[in-house]
Amino acid sequence: AQAEQHEVIRGVTMAADQESKLQLVHRHVRAFPDFPQKGILFRDICPILKEPAALTAVIDLFEEHVRKNHQQVDLIVGLDARGFLFGPLLAQRLGVGFVLVRKKGKLPGATVSVAYDLEYGKAEAEIQEDAVAPGQRVLLIDDLLATGG
Repeated sequence: AQAEQHEVIRGVTMAADQESKLQLVHRHVRAFPDFPQKGILFRDICPILKEPAALTAVIDLFEEHVRKNHQQVDLIVGLDARGFLFGPLLAQRLGVGFVLVRKKGKLPGATVSVAYDLEYGKAEAEIQEDAVAPGQRVLLIDDLLATGG
């Protein structure tokens, strides 16, 4: 019974810690309506990058989520450009490699590309042909908030 009680207390403490981290991150995200064009609500993460505690909280939350929900990850793949900010930090924490997905024409060597639609336009991204081996399990990271782009 005592072991169960300790487990419950540990779970409550972890949940409170996670909520505290989420609140810290939330306080450091700014919203800019109609940027880069009318109808878009842009979420600015620059304040997170300026505050070490907020940046640590973001990476902690990403790490906790991945370890709980995606235990078998071989590589983190980061999308240009915000994925480059968080991806390498998360990969280091998880002890796995990091791979870039860049805008077309920015990577050397043989690449594979894909075209896609954004909320406010079209784009094309590419990855080096040998960046991911067959059978490797990858986790794609962009930024904090999905915008549909």
